[in-house]
Amino acid sequence: MKFRLRKKNYFNRILVVRTDRIGDVVLTTPVLKALRENYPASHIAMMVNPQTKELLEGNPYLNEVIVYDKDKKDKGILGFWRFVLELKRKRFDLAIVLHTKNRLNLITYLADIKRRAGYKNNKFGFLLTDKLVDIRPLGLKHEVDYCLDILRKLGLKISDKIPYIAVKKEDVDSVGNILEAEGIGGSAARFTTGRDIKIAAIHPGSSCISKRWPRERFVVLANRLVEDYGLKVILIASGEENEAIANEIAKQIRYPVLNLSGKLSLGQLSALLKRCVIFISNDSGPVHIASAVGTPVVSIFGRNQAGLSPARWAPVGRKDAYLHKEVGCSICLAHNCNIGFDCLKAITVEDVLKAVDDILKA
Repeated sequence: MKFRLRKKNYFNRILVVRTDRIGDVVLTTPVLKALRENYPASHIAMMVNPQTKELLEGNPYLNEVIVYDKDKKDKGILGFWRFVLELKRKRFDLAIVLHTKNRLNLITYLADIKRRAGYKNNKFGFLLTDKLVDIRPLGLKHEVDYCLDILRKLGLKISDKIPYIAVKKEDVDSVGNILEAEGIGGSAARFTTGRDIKIAAIHPGSSCISKRWPRERFVVLANRLVEDYGLKVILIASGEENEAIANEIAKQIRYPVLNLSGKLSLGQLSALLKRCVIFISNDSGPVHIASAVGTPVVSIFGRNQAGLSPARWAPVGRKDAYLHKEVGCSICLAHNCNIGFDCLKAITVEDVLKAVDDILKA
């Protein structure tokens, strides 16, 4: 009889922890693929917040998505301990903590997860059993590589760095119905134009003023996409302030545009972006969704503060491009900029169109 020796660092049940924002979660997906390739028979779960759960549904590398809702269901001391006990019952033997928060280090420790790997940059970092010094704020390399460095510390092999999101059929069908109703996709488009219409999506919003390209330039850009490339322009945005920006832009564009701001779930957004030939956006979460579904991206960057720059947060798809211009700042103050975000203003409509042209003609 032959016996197969198990690897020293073999883990049966693995938990990946990332409870921050959309882009952060998407850029963690290469970790899931690497774990599955190294541990094909293991149970792999990911712990996220309620807002990003949908991004992981249908992911072929995951067995389970665990939602940690610290503002509602898991709020307060009772909610915290209830969640810890639920996690403990799942009997994970490895936690990879990629969101460096004291609370998360404590949760994985109290849940009796024997190996806890992550970055040490807070007072509960000592609870990690396998740790790296957190130099991510220096922005010396991309966030994907920072995530994968934890796996490298555990001795795992990495084959791919491209993010991945599964697009669900129900979202494809839902978006298809929306486009068909507007005469953009499917049989309606073929009936009116004899062909499927090519779509460019634009996202003029972002989480911070230091990441917003002037809105009037999005207006000019949209007009040129129609005139120069015959593209149908769709606007997307979420959140009250960003939706107001998109609504204002939509009113000023000379041609009919479809404004879906505030009308799509994350799953529907993924399906829509997959349908596009190009996506143009400020630095934001949807940039990484587009990359993850294989749609070429042009991402507009302003701030170059260490840890916030394109060196760490640019899109990583094989056909993606990002635009950033230095304007002589010795230190980037990001949202506290005192020269009116000249780095963003330095990026012209022609700069963006050149990037679009290079992608579409490649």
